[in-house]
Amino acid sequence: MHWQFTPQPDAGLTASLAQSLGIGTAVAALLVQRGVTDYDQAKAYFRPEWSALHDPFDMTDMDLAVDRIMDALAQGSRLMVYGDYDVDGTCSVALMAGFLQQFTDQVITYIPDRYLEGYGVSWVSVEHAQASGVDLVIALDCGIKAHEQIAHAQSLGIDYVVCDHHEPGKTLPQAVAVLDPKRPDCTYPYKELCGCGVGLKLIHALSLAMGLDPETTLAPYLDLVVTAIAADIVPLTGENRTLAYLGLAQMNQSPRAAFAVLTEQTKQRPLQMEQLQFHVAPRINAAGRIKHGQHAVALLMETSVDTARVMAQEIESWNTQRRGHQETIFQEALAQIEAQGAQEAPATVVCGHWHKGVIGIVASKLTETYYRPTVVFTEHEGVLHASARSVSDFDLHAALEACSQHLIQFGGHKAAAGMSCEPERYEAFKKAFNQMVAQRIEPHQMTPSIRVDASIELREINPKLMRIIQQMGPFGPGNEAPVWAAYGVHETGYAQTVGADNSHLKGAWAQGDSAAIPFIGFGWAEAQSLMRARTLVDVLFSISSNTWNGVTSVQLMVKDIKKSTAIHPDVQTGEL
Repeated sequence: MHWQFTPQPDAGLTASLAQSLGIGTAVAALLVQRGVTDYDQAKAYFRPEWSALHDPFDMTDMDLAVDRIMDALAQGSRLMVYGDYDVDGTCSVALMAGFLQQFTDQVITYIPDRYLEGYGVSWVSVEHAQASGVDLVIALDCGIKAHEQIAHAQSLGIDYVVCDHHEPGKTLPQAVAVLDPKRPDCTYPYKELCGCGVGLKLIHALSLAMGLDPETTLAPYLDLVVTAIAADIVPLTGENRTLAYLGLAQMNQSPRAAFAVLTEQTKQRPLQMEQLQFHVAPRINAAGRIKHGQHAVALLMETSVDTARVMAQEIESWNTQRRGHQETIFQEALAQIEAQGAQEAPATVVCGHWHKGVIGIVASKLTETYYRPTVVFTEHEGVLHASARSVSDFDLHAALEACSQHLIQFGGHKAAAGMSCEPERYEAFKKAFNQMVAQRIEPHQMTPSIRVDASIELREINPKLMRIIQQMGPFGPGNEAPVWAAYGVHETGYAQTVGADNSHLKGAWAQGDSAAIPFIGFGWAEAQSLMRARTLVDVLFSISSNTWNGVTSVQLMVKDIKKSTAIHPDVQTGEL
């Protein structure tokens, strides 16, 4: 693991900010690195407020979308709320349908079947809308490239309002309104909303048009938005960070029934982004991966905690199945790579008769294992379908485009993509993709790296520093949790493996004669040998907290451990 240190900010600016805020220079440096350089910016950063959200009518076509929906409500028209089968899509549908059902009983929801219909606005859904007497479809988290489907729907008398956040093509679909901050002609000041975020802006605008107080009206939907933000891994900057901050507050104070039951077993309180990303989101996703995304929508819209608990138990069983499929496929893929002697190939490309709903997760896990661009194919109805993941800024989309003569179709972006291929073209694609990666990838892109904010002495870490850092959340892309380096650290002699499979490492570190600080390393059991030998190690960690029997204390979250090559001057205080 390569440690990539963030350039340290101007010392004078750091000192000035530290003085104006009454904080230490270590935290002030973190803030300056994040673009916070004065008191007002710090206030907005630490306490995001509703007033920081942008006017929804700044989004191109918002007035058209509001007028069409208001007309549909006035006419008593039948509405279909349509969304993708992942967390962003199902949360978007629950948000929009939940809002509209306050004003009409003519709302139906629709999530496409992952296997029979695939991603986006499907032809089957257009037929269903016609058969159901739908006059208006609100498509969320998809639709920006559904030109033919929307044109056909229009010929049947069905209008569309598209709420999307993906990159548009050269032309837009002929919908009544297309809400997408990434439209080249869109003047909306923040471009990185998730699909559910765009949906929230639409109900924000509708609330204003109806004369409702937006802050009160939208509050119950913020838990859906923060869950979608966490799952879709969009930047936690600007408006996303404000929505995440407000959404976490809503989630912790008054969660909807679904989140109340999905987080019952989560010990961490208050809930943070990582619990949503690693505990809640996989369970919502499991419905669409194993069964059908409509089950997730039903759970998210359920108002009875007792009923939601029964529904969540069923989804939990699907999530268990998902984990089983995932581990089986992963092990089979590893065996295939070993049998082919492909461990050192420029790219990882595997194919099998595997569960289509899980191959994306397996592609991510293989990427972590070999740190190479990875493509995982599975056969479905005579066609190979694949999910792909990239590494360290390697442009996966460009590499696939160079091999597109071997593919039926492909789409995605630099970091992730999906594609389909005729079985007889698989070997040709595999060879071409490996050649293309070998030509384009740089050596540093084949080694995992981790961003490090600064080095720190363990004696500098205390509960006050922990509390200030926690207030810098919510953390995510663009506002990552600070990562620190400490040198010449030793374990105090009680390190042990923990967890159901003993894959985690727990202990306490000291530096010279400093007081010991507890640490937890998820997946770091193999480092126990270094700890037992009381070997000096250099470590990377984030500063977190642990609550036990009502007492909260500092806990370090391991990011990396290396045997020290030299003792840091500050810890040369005697023998260990």
